[in-house]
Amino acid sequence: MGEIPFSLSGKYALVTGGASGIGAATCRELAGAGAHVYIADLNLERAQQLAREAGPNATALHLDVTSTASIEAAVKQVATLDILVNCAGIGHVGNIEHTELEDFEQLMKVNVTAVYLVTRAFLSLLLKDRGSIVNIGSVAGQVGIKHRFAYSTSKGAIIAMTRQLAADYPKQLRVNCIAPGTVDTPFVESYLEKYHAHEKEKVRAEVTARQPMGRLGKPEEIASLVRYLCSPEADFFNGSIVTIDGGLTAV
Repeated sequence: MGEIPFSLSGKYALVTGGASGIGAATCRELAGAGAHVYIADLNLERAQQLAREAGPNATALHLDVTSTASIEAAVKQVATLDILVNCAGIGHVGNIEHTELEDFEQLMKVNVTAVYLVTRAFLSLLLKDRGSIVNIGSVAGQVGIKHRFAYSTSKGAIIAMTRQLAADYPKQLRVNCIAPGTVDTPFVESYLEKYHAHEKEKVRAEVTARQPMGRLGKPEEIASLVRYLCSPEADFFNGSIVTIDGGLTAV
């Protein structure tokens, strides 16, 4: 048998928001590539279930990315770390007039400050052997999307943070950002339920129709890209913003 393509054998990875959606798909993908994966999530029960499904290469870890105490507790449970995937995040719908301060602050807390806190906490481990960080951003951080004021602002900050980390640690760390378009995840389902409960299928069809390929992205497609960016084959990727949106921002 030949070597596994984009192998991560012997590597240790931690994925925030790892128990659902893109995070869960990423945990499965990295474990399948040979990495030992820490499935870090606020929902420990769901993380434990995924760890059982993923096999011996996965460990569930309770993590509230907005809590310094929770992050410190997680750091104590991780002795070695080669890969950090910052995937945890929340969304919000509204232009600036319909974005209250508390909504804006919550988006920044979860989508930006938490990435700073988690990255800073695990940085010393990652710097030991030129680790890799992949931040999950969004095309909303690259182009203007109606009624996504707070969300787009937060994802734009993640793009800037990615580039800055790459600039500050060019030989000690690789830091890249994936900017997905609309992906078929529980995140999208919760958006439809919260804002369009009475016309979910109609809005889902409209969202899908806006995609040039005529479909939403799959979590597994994002996960495969995470795997590649963390692999030795992607060694020259650093400070890159990799768009995967089915052509949405190209037309």
